[in-house]
Amino acid sequence: MKRLNDPYWPVSALVAACITLSATAQAGEPATPAKALADCPIAAYAMGLRYQQQSAEIRALQRQSWALATYRLKDILDRAHEGKSLAIITDLDETVIDNSALLVRDFKACHDYTSWDTWGDWEKQGQPTLIPGAKAFLDYASDHDVAIYYISDRLEENHSYTMETLKALGLPQVDKEHVLLLGPPKQQRRASVEKDHQVVMQLGDTLHDFSEDFAKKSLNDEYQAVEDNAERFGNDWIVLPNATYGSWSDATLEGWDKPLRP
Repeated sequence: MKRLNDPYWPVSALVAACITLSATAQAGEPATPAKALADCPIAAYAMGLRYQQQSAEIRALQRQSWALATYRLKDILDRAHEGKSLAIITDLDETVIDNSALLVRDFKACHDYTSWDTWGDWEKQGQPTLIPGAKAFLDYASDHDVAIYYISDRLEENHSYTMETLKALGLPQVDKEHVLLLGPPKQQRRASVEKDHQVVMQLGDTLHDFSEDFAKKSLNDEYQAVEDNAERFGNDWIVLPNATYGSWSDATLEGWDKPLRP
């Protein structure tokens, strides 16, 4: 299912597709409607996945984010004074690299990718692609002697595989010093960079990529933290769009209370 062409395809049809796909994904295991429905509670993921992987708008927004980052970094470099070495910190997944092929593969098999039990295999064998605009910005930063630290919650045990992936994509400054994976909390890893560098920019697709103020908080607390840090977004914090997973994914939707009269 590369693309769901009809944007108004009903959920019932999507569930039916999941039934068929689940049956083919689990060879030798007969699929029944009850079992298929139990195995396919993720029909609601379809629109977000379609937007993230197939829309032209997402590519425009990604390029816009990296273009803004480039403009901001140029301005920072023009005003930089002697002192600590300059550094940027960036997340990897859905910020620099696109893992939607894994998410769609799991979705096709009606497997909830937010359980993250398929991620380790993807880190070893998957072939993510670059987010549009990311490499040009990172090359610009590296060419201007800005240290780049990739802080990601990819598994430390797969560190060598992640580095191979990043090198294959041609990203700069890929080594053990600059690729900091899951182990200490992100805040601790960010602090280790700040010891010897002036961190002038951070980039990510989830808010805890930027500050512990957003980590393990309720959505209302996250809303307030966004307001408290409003001046940083678009300045030294650049957020990339990700419609496929996040702390918001189980939030209750609020609708217009007027009765529907088609």
